[in-house]
Amino acid sequence: MNKQFLLMVAVWLSAVSPSMANAAGHFVYDQVARQEPIKGVVVGSDGAPIPGASIKSLATNKGTTTNERGEFTLQGAAGDKLVITFIGYTQQEVVATSTPMRITLSGSNSQLGEVVVVGYGSQTKADVTGALTQLKADNIKQGVTVSVDNMLQGKVSGVRIAQSSGEPGAGVDVFIRGVGSIRSGSTPLFVVDGIPLSNDNVSAGGTDFGLGSSEPKNPLNFLNTSDIETITVLKDASAAAIYGARGSNGVVLITTKRGSRGTSTLTYDAYLGTSKVIRKLDVLNADEYRKAIKDPAYDHKGNTDWQDVIYRNAFTQNHNLSFAKTTNTGSYMASLSRMDQDGIVETSSFKRTTARLNAEESFFDDRRLVVKLNLTASDIDETGIPNGNTAGSDGQLIIHALMANPTRSVYDSLGGYTNFNMNAHYNPAYLLSIYKDKTNTFRVLGNVEASLRLLKGLNYRINYGIDKSTSERNSTIYPNITDRTPLGAYAQNNLQSHTTLLDQYLTYNRSIDKHTFEVLGGFSYQQFKFAGTAFGMINIAKQGQGVDPEYNPGYSGTPTIPSGYAQENELQSYFGRVNYNYDNRYLVTASLRADGSTRFGESKKYGYFPSFALGWTLSQEGFMKDISAIQNLKLRASWGQTGNQEVPNKITQASYSLATSAGYYLYDDLKVVNGVLVNRTANPNLKWEMVEQYNIGADFDLFKGKLYGSVEYYNKTTKDPILNIPSGPLSPTTTVWKNVDASIVNKGFEFTLGTTLIHTKDFNWSLDVNGATISNKIKDLPVSELYSGSISGPGLSGVNANIYKNGYEAGSFFMLKHLGYDKDGKDIFEDRNNDGVINAADRQIFQGAIPNFNFGLNSQLRYKKFDLSFAVIGQTGGYLVNNTALDLNINSLASDRNVLRKFYEANANPANAVQLSTLYLEKSDFVRLSNLRLGYTLPLERVQWIKSVNVYVSASNLLTITGYSGYDPLVNTTKTVGGNQSLGIDYTTYPAAKSFLFGTTVKF
Repeated sequence: MNKQFLLMVAVWLSAVSPSMANAAGHFVYDQVARQEPIKGVVVGSDGAPIPGASIKSLATNKGTTTNERGEFTLQGAAGDKLVITFIGYTQQEVVATSTPMRITLSGSNSQLGEVVVVGYGSQTKADVTGALTQLKADNIKQGVTVSVDNMLQGKVSGVRIAQSSGEPGAGVDVFIRGVGSIRSGSTPLFVVDGIPLSNDNVSAGGTDFGLGSSEPKNPLNFLNTSDIETITVLKDASAAAIYGARGSNGVVLITTKRGSRGTSTLTYDAYLGTSKVIRKLDVLNADEYRKAIKDPAYDHKGNTDWQDVIYRNAFTQNHNLSFAKTTNTGSYMASLSRMDQDGIVETSSFKRTTARLNAEESFFDDRRLVVKLNLTASDIDETGIPNGNTAGSDGQLIIHALMANPTRSVYDSLGGYTNFNMNAHYNPAYLLSIYKDKTNTFRVLGNVEASLRLLKGLNYRINYGIDKSTSERNSTIYPNITDRTPLGAYAQNNLQSHTTLLDQYLTYNRSIDKHTFEVLGGFSYQQFKFAGTAFGMINIAKQGQGVDPEYNPGYSGTPTIPSGYAQENELQSYFGRVNYNYDNRYLVTASLRADGSTRFGESKKYGYFPSFALGWTLSQEGFMKDISAIQNLKLRASWGQTGNQEVPNKITQASYSLATSAGYYLYDDLKVVNGVLVNRTANPNLKWEMVEQYNIGADFDLFKGKLYGSVEYYNKTTKDPILNIPSGPLSPTTTVWKNVDASIVNKGFEFTLGTTLIHTKDFNWSLDVNGATISNKIKDLPVSELYSGSISGPGLSGVNANIYKNGYEAGSFFMLKHLGYDKDGKDIFEDRNNDGVINAADRQIFQGAIPNFNFGLNSQLRYKKFDLSFAVIGQTGGYLVNNTALDLNINSLASDRNVLRKFYEANANPANAVQLSTLYLEKSDFVRLSNLRLGYTLPLERVQWIKSVNVYVSASNLLTITGYSGYDPLVNTTKTVGGNQSLGIDYTTYPAAKSFLFGTTVKF
């Protein structure tokens, strides 16, 4: 039986074995044939690539991750099921195809999958270990925004924006995590599309005709804000150390828009608006003035509100046309814009025309070579007013308008301007009529970047950029009846700047099982060239006679001696960074940059700036995965050092000049021969200011995106500050530039909280709030004190309001303490030393130029086709010296001038002498509705050639709640002394504006 069974099996096997062999052979052949690369790209719902996404084949159990362009290659076969996962996005399963795939992941209401820009690259928010904040275009485009830095107001914790002037196009002060330097300012480094900008001026300054020298304009006002895609603020040293020598005050990365995925888009943005002064100062009106004066000669029988004379309802219009498209191999974006903004002060204006082209194209197989071009050109025309910040108590237009007697008339009986017949006080309307100030600045910023994939994961990049500007400023004061340049004068100031950048670096990305790392190493060279000239005429022809001097300077008058200068400096850098990620749980970032600058001596030319950061994603741990309320929880800690090279050129070298004061008598004819005068003592050991910073933070995403945000603690210490301090014995000069052993410490907490309150088909409501505390202190200053903050006022020449002293905040205030008035209205000051005499020895230190808490609240609502957004900003714990109020003190009633109502109502005595005291020190606390916008998207279902039309109305600076009596509590007039920066001074600054506008955005 067994033999028969075995025989039957043998016969059966012999019959079927050929077919089995063929089948097996065919199966093996098919498997080999089907093994082929699966290629594709992973993008978000907005079309942006997602680097670091995980792709796994369920058939082979093999996986890979996407590169920085969202691309991947995986060995597999068409028909395999792929699983794509990434933090912050919903997991997706797709079937592989033989052709390149495009996989779109939808967000899971989490912020973690967002790609953020960092120095020399990008990361997902889930992989970030440093303290940074990225804003997108939709979050920052609100109201009339001339410049990028204004767009940051209230949007980023730890960032405070203060106006140096409300004039269109004027500069602003940007403080990131406090004041980190005594003399070199606190301006961060701005990087536009990979080009670090110089913080030097690119527009020419104005000439002082006895009315103060006007500051140059904002160097960032050349950018069309509609072109901006993202703004990223790098706050801690871990994030900023890759920029080394210029990262001490933080770094702001600006990227502009590129072509979007899908069909081509043609967009037209436009708005029309009007602006007016944010508030008027409360001075006496004509009737009140008549009651207040003792001398009837000061009643000139008129009735004039002089603020209404110089302020106006200003018109603004802005038009922007852009085109964007993405092809299979590249993308393109082009834009053209025109902004025309009248200032709220008569005759002032800002007009800007910009053009931009961003292009990207790829070559060879699988985008092996990618070439990018970014190019922008701007032409700006500005008209200024006589309101220089260096003027004394009688030299600015706005102070003349505020102190003008309200019983005077603008015009006399003959129709001409009323002559006040006073020294140091003039009819403000007349002052405007005799003064002209026009500035033209043309600027080109562009770069070409090429990226070549040498091997899998290894890329070489080169970035060549230029930043070139030319500026011409024509200032004229015509012959006049004042005591300010009465014979008239003309001056032309010219400025040229040219910056060249060359970056080269390699990046290597590799993933092995659960290990992912990126290594970056590179070299950077940047050259800065500046040159300026100035010439002018005095005793020019009267206004209206002949040709205006700006068109023909030689028509009349006497030439002044021309002047000029040129300077050049270079920065050479080597940098490297390593990012390591283990299993999306443990993150490590380390970087080092070596910077060499020609601004320092041979022995100290290079500085080295390291950083190190750790991240732990707790939510990826097994013990956290069952907590459904937590989608993400990440702890971060970082340490790093950055530098500050913002010092004048050549200060390490000695400077000499020929001067009569150093001369001698060589011959018997008693003629003095000029001698050599030492102007500056050499210090070849001068080195960088160094900022060391610690940061501990946490990022969280809770309740499926309903609540998200971050908290931070930072400690930021400036070491080796560069100061111009008194020199030692036998020095040829009285002062010397040195690094001193002092330190400036800034520390505090920051938080950002966001929530999606409602998320339905028809109604969405999101809200975010941010805030930051700050504590600032100076330590180990080797001199007893340093001063700054020059005060303008009658009899106050040489009086300074700011003091830098050990144990106190930077820019604390130094003044008498005002206790009130006696029964006769005389000032009462505290006699601190009890000697019975009130003098300079009784001055005290008062802290608070820097607000110790600032915050912002932003909300967006959408109901069907309506959208509503608003923004609120505020600050507490700060003080301002109201230098404007000091000039409008009570004794003006005794000199045919106006006063603030509060001094009159306090029964102050007009015989009081003017002294700097806490009478003029006011809290700068405020809460402001900074923007309100209501929009409506028109239904266009039947119109196929228009994609969307959104119309909106918007208001800026709509409501301010404050106890400050000046125009604006968010102000910081530049009143430096000896190069030391001033803080918390308000002197007749061009006021901020309250704006209303109507606009539309049309997409074709």
